Amino acid sequence: MRIGIFDSGIGGLSVLNEAYHRLPDQEYIFYADTRHVPYGTKSEEEIRGYVDEIVRFLIEKKVDAIVIACNTATSVAAAMVREKYDLPILGMEPAVKPAIEETADDDRRILVMATPVTIREKKLENLLLRVDQQHKADLLEMPELVKFAEREEFDSENVRDYIRKQFSSLGASDEKYSALVLGCTHFNYFKPLYKEILGEKTHLIDGNYGTIHHLGDVMGLDIKNDDDKEIIFNQPQDIVVGFNTTYYESGDEITDINRLSKYLRMLSRLEFVRKF
Repeated sequence: MRIGIFDSGIGGLSVLNEAYHRLPDQEYIFYADTRHVPYGTKSEEEIRGYVDEIVRFLIEKKVDAIVIACNTATSVAAAMVREKYDLPILGMEPAVKPAIEETADDDRRILVMATPVTIREKKLENLLLRVDQQHKADLLEMPELVKFAEREEFDSENVRDYIRKQFSSLGASDEKYSALVLGCTHFNYFKPLYKEILGEKTHLIDGNYGTIHHLGDVMGLDIKNDDDKEIIFNQPQDIVVGFNTTYYESGDEITDINRLSKYLRMLSRLEFVRKF
């Protein structure tokens, strides 16, 4: 089965990496819209145009299903493309419901990080109204993390200072927050810093597992649940041949070893942060 996964940039690799763990035997097309990243500061009209173009591109590549590996694109454009095209199109939303359920017996609050567009969209507001009956969730915009991730800047003092400043605006610590919801796929790369700055007692929750599990259910695929297995990516061809994946950046197929090496580094980073 051929599955298309796309994002505004390299954030969606965290969803692809989850798919490698849960659905390793499928064929993948990964599309990073690097020409237009970040989506989180664009207008809704622009985002709908980008998403429509990418979905049409993936359909031309004969995919059987599409995963919008971007909370922002999902909130703005998922309904539109589902109505327009006749194939399964799955989106993502901040994993507020799992966070509420997993911390039901905890009196601490929940911190939901997302892009400005995701936070201002009705989709998140409606989600909170539906699942956050005790009004435990606080929202925090973190747009600069997308730019840091695209530059592969994961551990610098600039990143630390930015995260620390944003968290301090809410007095965030593991004494106050039981869970941190990563409402953008780019945010996964920084998991060690969240633990370092917030503290070890805050549970980090993203929507990647739920999204891939839902994909498996929709497409009738067998989900693997071997969480302890580590994937070792040694060379660029491992992520192409080893996992039957074709990579595109805004419509251009990536075959150059130097460019594929960036994806190798990103996927290796994602393997490292899985344990946090």
